[in-house]
Formats: sequence, C-alpha cells, structure tokens
Amino acid sequence: MAPTRVATSNIVERFVSPPLNALGNLRQPLTEGERLVLDFFLQNLPEKWEIYIQPHLNGLRPDFVLLNPDIGIAVYEIKDWSLHAMEYKVIPRVGRSPELVAHKDGKWFSLQHQNPVDKVLIYQQEILDLYCPRLNSKKAIAAVTAGVIMPFSSQAQVDQLFEPVLSYHKLNDPNVASYHPLVGRDTLEKAGISRVFPEAKRSWSALMSADVAKDLRHWLVEPDFAATQRLPLELDENQKRLSKTRSASGYRRIKGPAGSGKSLVLAARTAELLSQGKHVLVVTFNLTLLNYLQDLTVRCPEYQGRSRTEATWLNFHAWCKRVCIHSGFQEEYDALWKSGDLNQVLTNSLPALVDKALNENSAGVEHFDAVLVDEGQDFQLNWWNLLRRVCLPDGEMWLSADTSQDVYGTASAWTEEAMNHSGFVGRWARLGLSYRLPPVALRYAADFAQRYLPHQLLDLPDNIPDVNDELDFYPCQLRWVQVKSEHAAAQCIEEFRALFPKAEPDVLAITDVVFLCDSKQFGYNFVCKIGMKGVKCTHTFTKLPEEWKIERQRKQYFFMGAEKIKATTLHSFKGWESRALVIFVDSQQGPQAATLLYTGLTRLKRHVSGSFLTVVCADQQYRDYGVTWPEYLDLTVEQS
Repeated sequence: MAPTRVATSNIVERFVSPPLNALGNLRQPLTEGERLVLDFFLQNLPEKWEIYIQPHLNGLRPDFVLLNPDIGIAVYEIKDWSLHAMEYKVIPRVGRSPELVAHKDGKWFSLQHQNPVDKVLIYQQEILDLYCPRLNSKKAIAAVTAGVIMPFSSQAQVDQLFEPVLSYHKLNDPNVASYHPLVGRDTLEKAGISRVFPEAKRSWSALMSADVAKDLRHWLVEPDFAATQRLPLELDENQKRLSKTRSASGYRRIKGPAGSGKSLVLAARTAELLSQGKHVLVVTFNLTLLNYLQDLTVRCPEYQGRSRTEATWLNFHAWCKRVCIHSGFQEEYDALWKSGDLNQVLTNSLPALVDKALNENSAGVEHFDAVLVDEGQDFQLNWWNLLRRVCLPDGEMWLSADTSQDVYGTASAWTEEAMNHSGFVGRWARLGLSYRLPPVALRYAADFAQRYLPHQLLDLPDNIPDVNDELDFYPCQLRWVQVKSEHAAAQCIEEFRALFPKAEPDVLAITDVVFLCDSKQFGYNFVCKIGMKGVKCTHTFTKLPEEWKIERQRKQYFFMGAEKIKATTLHSFKGWESRALVIFVDSQQGPQAATLLYTGLTRLKRHVSGSFLTVVCADQQYRDYGVTWPEYLDLTVEQS
C-alpha cells in the first residue's frame, strides 16, 4: 500500500504508511512507547516529513523511518524498557562494541542482540550502502539520522547506560552527536523536536534529492501483502454458501480455474468448522501452501479464535510420518529412507506403510471431524482414500482441485468412476469466475492454456474478457523477454530492477516482488547473485539436492510476511499470488512444463495501482506466444 495522506490533530497533512486507521490491526502491534513516539512525531514534525511504521528493510524492521525529499532520512529504534525494572550495564570488550547485559533472578544475561544503539547504526549503514545508492558522498552519513528513544527511562539513566557504546563508536563527538540522538522520557516530554530530532528543522540539504527519496520508498512503503492481511476475506454468494454448508453425504468436491477462490472457500470453511468446535485437519501436497492457507483463515471475520494452532495443518507426507509414529511404525518409517529412491518412497512406499499402520493400529492414530484437501489434483487417489480413514463417522471430507494446474501429471487418475468409489456422490461444485488476475493478464493466460495445455484437462474462467473490452480497473504491465539460457540469470536480475520505475507514480514495495523459476539450481544461483548485490531473499533453494532437509525447513518458513523479496519454484508457489512477478522458464523442463508455466502466469494478483508480470524465457517453443504480449523483447540474436 502506498503512503496514505492523513490529517493530524494540528491540521497538518502528511504521508504515513501504513495508514493511521490500520494501526489497530498491525500483525505486530505498536507498543505503548511506540505509540507515544508516533504521537510526538505527528504533532511536532514539519509537514513534508513522511512517517513509515515498522517498514520492511531487507530483513530488518526498524520501528520508524522518517523521510523528507528535501532534507534527509531518520531511523529510530524505540525501547519501552524501564531501567528501574532490572539492573542494566554495558561491559567493554576488546576490539568489539561493548556488550549490553542485564541482571534478573540472580543471573546476568546478554541483551546485546537488542542493543538499540548498535541496531540503529546497522539500519543507518544499510540505508547508505544499499537502499540509497545515490548517497555516495563521504558526507552522506549526515543525511541519515540514527536515533534511540526510551520513553520510560530518564535522560540521565539513558545517557549513563549507553555512554560507553557512544564513546566506542565515537558518537559523542559534538560534530556527529546531532545525527545520533539518544532520548529519554523527560527529553521526549519537554525538550521538543529540536532535541529529539535536531535535523527536522532544516529547510534543505545538498545531500538529498527526490531521486534519493524515490530509491528509499520502495523499501519503506507498506507491502500489498501486509495491507491485504488486515482485510477480512470477501466471498461471493456461491462461495459463502459452500463455506457455510455441509453436503448431505459430508463429502464435497470443488473445482474451478486459477483465481476462482478455491483456497479462500476452503479457508472460510476451516474457520466455520473451528467456530463449531470441530477437530479439523487441513492437508496439501506442497508444504509452502499451508502458510498461505493459514494467512487466509485468520482473515475470516466470523471466527475469532486461534486458527493457526486450533486446526492441524500438514502436508501429506508430514501427515504420513505422524501416522507411522503414532501407530508404532517408527522403525519401519525410518527404514524407508535408506532405499535411496526418494520418489518411490514418497509416491508408493510411504503410503503403503501408512495403509498398513492404519490396518493394524488405527486406534492409535488421531482422527478428525473434518479433513480438507487443497490442490487435490496433486494427490494420488489412494492418498485421498488414506485420509478418509482418519475422518470420524459423520465427519466431513473436502477436496479442492484445478486440473488445468496438473503440474505432477496426477489429475488424469481422478476419473468419475474412481471418484464414485472414493466417497463422492453427485456433481462437482464449481467456482467459475476468476477474481485474482487482472483482466488483461487473464486473457493472455487463457490464450496460453488453449495453445499448450491438454484440452481434456482445461478448466478456464467464465469471465475471460474480450480483446476489445476497454473497461479495466486493474491495470497491469506484461513483458516477455526471450533469452539464451547462459544469459538468463543476469537478465532476471535486470528485470527485477526494471519493475520499480514501471509502477510510478505509485510505489511498488520491494518485498512484494516474487521470483519464480522451474529449476532449483537456477533459483539458488539467482538468490546468490542478487545477494551479492545486497538484496536478501526469503527462498526455498539449496545448493545441493541432498540438502532436502534444509529445503524443507526453508519451505516451512516461506511466507509473504517475510521482510525480504521472495524466491521459490513454480511448484512451491501453487495456490499463492502476488502483484509483482518475475518468472524464468528454462528450455525442455519435462512433460508438465507448459502446465507449470500456466500455473506461474496465473499467480498474478490484480491491484488498483497496477500489477507487473515479466517472463524471462529460454524455451524457444514459447516464442510465438511471447510475441503476442504487449511488451516483447527478443535478446537471442544479440546474445549469439
């Protein structure tokens, strides 16, 4: 969300991000001290100073960043500590910053990782080194104030505690002290803005410019995913009906194209069941999808509980492991992984062991009032039938699927005859309208599907716009770049950089950008290359295939709320969405390659301020399709 212009009580208008009316719903609520400081800034800062609250800074989260295109930048760390509550002191260390420690219950312990002076110095240096590359003067540090405010400790206490730290960093020199204010309670209450933020009263600085401010705003502005997470789920009447009702048999299957709301309805049904006191299991094939579903479920306004902990969220193979352990088959489970054929274990051997465990000790396994499966087209039919066995009598079984996203080649097994023997009666419930994609992107995605996907598996939206339909409230920019494989990594980084000017005059948050590819090795190389430029990624890649346990851990912590750009495979981003995507497609990536690319194209999320999708393609079979895009660039000739 772009900075929002709001009126403060002294009638001054300024930009604040996120907006003040959203502060009560922040994922990380403001502390009492942070609210006091925010009120102080709102009342005392001159009008042109923008205020950014808890911005996402490449993995860092300062409490406040202040920005004025004419004057400078300030970053503040707020600590609600009362220095009377515990004994604090700073211990000098040879060749290192002094260590902050505290004493409680007869023990001393380190608080160095929370040392506010060292933290703001890190913020200050990263702003200079990475976020504002145009600030390359030796005097540039004067453009970035780094301050600490402790609203519940006296100025004398704060000065005394941190004097060794200031001295070590040479910050008590009168020439630099004004750029590193250290503020206690009495100063905040009585001294005014000139002491809390001395640079605020400047009228101009030769170091700052509109371009410097523009560079920084991409890091500061609240990301779309954070703003969206505060909003309640919106469902149409058909979606509401499905989320609120149970079928006569207890079995329900829902199909629909990408973006039609299958995951939203599943999340809403999960919340509804939890509100009824039901014991619920949600199962997916991809581990990363669970995080997205949990984010959706907490947005259901009717349910005020703790859905992340009150429901059980597992990917299928994690559920298999739990069944084996609970039923006493731990040794057999451990032995499976010594076979060396990972795919055979995951597809056949492990499900067979679960079948055996349920046959011999079903009573030892956890059963549920409801089992809900998302992206069901990724499942083997016998996996579904295993899950049915842990659903209690008169329980509920739910399956959501889209055969057009059959990236594992399993959807063809879900025939009507097979499903009739798997608990289902009657027809599929269908969600036919796509709400995710911008209309223009929807039309191009549908064209791709009709060109390259098996027609017997196609399920396209009912609302594909006509090419002459000029009414579009959700603008998007589509760019296709044809490259040779050896030049792809550098081009992907270039396309990442090129996204941000396209969003102007809106500000695209860097942390809203997602990079997707069809190769784990390429993804790892991309993360390394962009990391060398100082940009950190939340990603799911590893250097070596045998590091699958590390990959699994990274998938568990892959979520849109991370304070970095996101990078993962097309497989792992199934079910997700973002307003800004860069997708790389290599050449000849297997029989499901076209389905995988279609899945990627349909991850684009509509946004009133614009959506952005760039495909970097090294597969020549898609060249004729890429030429049809609004913006097409063929670099293969000049790369020869």
